[in-house]
Amino acid sequence: MDFATFLIQLLNSVQYGLLLFMLAAGLTLIFGIMGVVNLAHGSFYMLGAYLAYSLSAQLGSLAAAIVVGTALAVVFGLALESLLFRHFYHRDHLDQVLLTFGLIYIFEELRSMLWGDDVHGVPVPQALDWSVALTDTLSYPAYRLFISGVCIVLAIAMYLLISRTRLGMKIRAGAFNRDMAEALGVNIKRLHALVFALGVALAALAGMVAAPVSSVYPNMGSSVLIMCFVVVVIGGIGSVRGALIAALLVGLVDTFGKVLLPSASGMLVYVLMAAVLLWKPEGLFKQ
Repeated sequence: MDFATFLIQLLNSVQYGLLLFMLAAGLTLIFGIMGVVNLAHGSFYMLGAYLAYSLSAQLGSLAAAIVVGTALAVVFGLALESLLFRHFYHRDHLDQVLLTFGLIYIFEELRSMLWGDDVHGVPVPQALDWSVALTDTLSYPAYRLFISGVCIVLAIAMYLLISRTRLGMKIRAGAFNRDMAEALGVNIKRLHALVFALGVALAALAGMVAAPVSSVYPNMGSSVLIMCFVVVVIGGIGSVRGALIAALLVGLVDTFGKVLLPSASGMLVYVLMAAVLLWKPEGLFKQ
């Protein structure tokens, strides 16, 4: 493997890892703070991709579609939390699994009714439809760099929100000791609603920015959901920092595994997860 090819694969792995982080961050927030096992999280990613497909066609701009789609995802998350998830916080994890597993089928049927079962494409914005030359013969798409940039900005924003703001202090308090935080005056119901809406918005945003490079197709949330849980387990349940490190590790192992060991690439990520759990059963970082 020459240097240019290595650099392309490295950029691909970082882009994939950062996209996984956007998904896994929402999942780890929902589970770490609310204690909800949400198997439907991948469906929010699919929802974002289909919103990008529809809204970009209607509005004529992917940027406008992302802004409107993110706002719609927040509203959808608030409504879903209020109508369904709020009633399952203190119930057994099996009940939560059954609820969210059923939601997957509901969302898939709604997707089929609204958009059909065809594969759709979302055009890359014209302003980003160019490539960065790496060598005389190899180049790298600017839009993939844009995806990485968006994910990095969001990662920094999440760090500042959780560690440097009053809301972040309440989120950390609610994750550490929910009953004590409520006794000290934190509105746990409102906090849960905000966290859930944030998780849905992050997943939908990941689907929207990824749509031009991954296409939009049925059941697209299922494969990313598995990877999200791998990231959450490796990073440590409830740890956003752990989700970031784990997502980058998974991106590196998965991308370079497909290039260097294609016959075994399907299991390398799970080998990584097993190795981490043998070393640190609680994951790389505690909550």
